[in-house]
Amino acid sequence: MLSLEIVSPEGHLFKGNVTSVTVPGVDGEFQMLNHHANIVAILAQGSIKIAVPDFKANAAFSERFTKSDKDQKFLLPISSGTLELNDNKIIILVD
Repeated sequence: MLSLEIVSPEGHLFKGNVTSVTVPGVDGEFQMLNHHANIVAILAQGSIKIAVPDFKANAAFSERFTKSDKDQKFLLPISSGTLELNDNKIIILVD
């Protein structure tokens, strides 16, 4: 599984293991799965889509996430951000 951490200026929004993450890159949306190649990317306005078997957001920020009925993913709208994936650990800094 991938380890995902999402951080905003207000604090840690999410931290946990996920099966996949889809993000709005500046050149288009892309998805990361287990053992994805290392990457650094700039994110555009859109939604981060998180596929996770047991979703547990930080309680102080849980209202920022919505659940998609279509594909059973959790969505976090962002205006921009930066992503680093290294050794199956994703860190996303969002505005």
